[in-house]
Amino acid sequence: MSQLPDDDDEGWLEDEGEVIDSTVKCVTKWRILIVDDELDVHAVTRLALKNITFKNQEIEILSAYSGAEGFEVLAREPDICMVLLDVVMEVENAGLILAQRIREELHNDLVRIILRTGQPGQAPEQKIIVDYDINDYKLKTELTAQKMFTCVISSLRAYEGLKTIEANRRGLDKILHAVNNLYQIDSLKDLASGVLTQISAILNFGTEGILCVMSSTNSKEVVPIVIATIGQSISLREQNVLPNTHPWSEAILQTFHDKKNFFSPMVDVLSIIAAHGKQFAVAFAPARPLTPLECNLLDIFCDRIAAAFDNLHMFDLLKTTQEATVIALADLAESRDATTGGHVRRVCRLTEAIAGELLDTGKLPVDIDPNFMTFVGLASILHDVGKVGIPDAILLKPGSHTPEERIIMQGHALIGETVLAHAAGAVEGVSSLSLGAEIAGGHHEHFDGNGYPRGLKGEAIPLSARIVAVVDVFDALLHARPYKKPWPLPEVITYINDRSGTQFDPDVIQALMNFLSTNKPDWIIAEGH
Repeated sequence: MSQLPDDDDEGWLEDEGEVIDSTVKCVTKWRILIVDDELDVHAVTRLALKNITFKNQEIEILSAYSGAEGFEVLAREPDICMVLLDVVMEVENAGLILAQRIREELHNDLVRIILRTGQPGQAPEQKIIVDYDINDYKLKTELTAQKMFTCVISSLRAYEGLKTIEANRRGLDKILHAVNNLYQIDSLKDLASGVLTQISAILNFGTEGILCVMSSTNSKEVVPIVIATIGQSISLREQNVLPNTHPWSEAILQTFHDKKNFFSPMVDVLSIIAAHGKQFAVAFAPARPLTPLECNLLDIFCDRIAAAFDNLHMFDLLKTTQEATVIALADLAESRDATTGGHVRRVCRLTEAIAGELLDTGKLPVDIDPNFMTFVGLASILHDVGKVGIPDAILLKPGSHTPEERIIMQGHALIGETVLAHAAGAVEGVSSLSLGAEIAGGHHEHFDGNGYPRGLKGEAIPLSARIVAVVDVFDALLHARPYKKPWPLPEVITYINDRSGTQFDPDVIQALMNFLSTNKPDWIIAEGH
């Protein structure tokens, strides 16, 4: 085989002109190239190989009459298995030059190169075997019909073995790439859809897939729940439960029962069993029967996907636990100030909305952590958690604070940051706690540097805090507090816009305005309006 194509350009098991074999896809005919400038050599070789077959496939012989012509044929034909190569042709070392070009320019390590010479003095065997990547060296006088037969069959067998190894390597590369992508998905349905997409890519043909998960109820009856589909099967997604009348239903139920893969001419069903007890089945109609190699690769893939589902399950548990912890902390802080009502929950939803607008308009920094979008809304709930350290007499005072009281009240920013940063140290990477620490300590900073507690300016203020700075004031003005009545929405918008570039980040304000221009959900404006 000549230059190997990239995985993205051509399938790892589906080269043009190839068919299925019991161990590896082999060419329809074993193609051998004779490169020699003597016509008689071509004729004698063709006669010696006439009617020879290997693994029920015939041999096809191609001819080239110079090293340059041989290179053109090899560059053009992707499935030549073996080259019978003369040394002395248009120049004394034409064959040696071609052997080197095959390996170095075409990057073809599969084709078997048998060097033949009638002038051994021109190319001493020991030196040639050491210096050139060839597979055998023969004198033309050595190659009787029987020895030619032995040489050709052994070369074809070696080529087949190398091609099997290459197919395995490329298949495993596909699996590793697929699993890397799937481990980045944090939604069950997204992960399931990704499984179908990656199986389609691994097999290199379109599939009509259904991915089902066994019902998690305590019932002994197995109920296939449809959680992802592709192609013509997409209509099943709306039905949730796979109908008993579906032609694949029996095979899927059999897979659930046997807990192993099921292969048949009509449908193939892969069994994926996660450690946490959930059982999944991937069903698809193959365009052709799968080879044993493909079945083995799918077995490996299923093992890796089971681990991906386990990781997703653990991630969901950790995420749920983290959400419960954050909400409990926020409720604790809010219980000190019952007049704020659902303030923190509205801040959470509006923070997520503004982050989404920034993402859609390309205003998020390119180096932002991928977990930012996942946790920033939840983290915003903790923006005032430091208020638990403020005395009731100051926190719940209905009137204006004295300068001394204002200083104490402003201390809640550093209190919240310190507590959350300490807790975040136990969690690797970006989390709701680490973002919460940024927000608690920075949501009273001003874009022009006139805020507190550190007087940070511009992008020195964390993006999470710049978002919540806008959202916190926006929501506080819209709703009643002990010291004020709720403001009408137009007045709140004017107030926010008037402070663009001074108190607030202009990009965040624009994102808020973009959201309000198309969305005015009831939760933004509550009682008092």
